[in-house]
Amino acid sequence: MKNKSEQERLIQTVARINAFALAFVFAVLCGFGLFLMTVLLLLRGGDPVGPHLQLLGQFFIGYSVTWPGSFIGLFYGMLAGAVLGGALGYIYNRAVYLLGAKTVTIQPRMRGEQSEGM
Repeated sequence: MKNKSEQERLIQTVARINAFALAFVFAVLCGFGLFLMTVLLLLRGGDPVGPHLQLLGQFFIGYSVTWPGSFIGLFYGMLAGAVLGGALGYIYNRAVYLLGAKTVTIQPRMRGEQSEGM
């Protein structure tokens, strides 16, 4: 039955998320995603350039589907992504705490370190 208890402990143990790291990753993805979408629309061209993406200007003041607007979109995308990623990380960690699961903080190993089993 030792194997059964190890499986139960594994299910009850939940790793916490580093909210700052998640915020950074979301910021980079959202910021560069919006920047890339804007640039691709500009390179593709057309008479109305990106009418749907242009609607983001209603929320992101100064944003438009233009070359300067792509950099403004980069800033706003990174800001919105950081807020979203940080909020998701906080909510996840708070839910884990409220559910009473045993949490584990995973520390990255440095290069050259050996695990305890070796």
